[in-house]
Amino acid sequence: MSEMISIDCPECEAPLTLPPPAPGETLACPECLLTLRVERVDAAGPVLTMVEPVLRDWGE
Repeated sequence: MSEMISIDCPECEAPLTLPPPAPGETLACPECLLTLRVERVDAAGPVLTMVEPVLRDWGE
């Protein structure tokens, strides 16, 4: 079983506990519902960035 890591959401600072993520992986914060992308993993842990929502114009 892989070791869990703890990091904070960059938006709301809620603690997140998850298995070690891979670069490019996305996850959602359970508190603010922000979608986050793992940009890279370095010695300090994963570096997360917010994924901008893409809204579609359905012509309505």
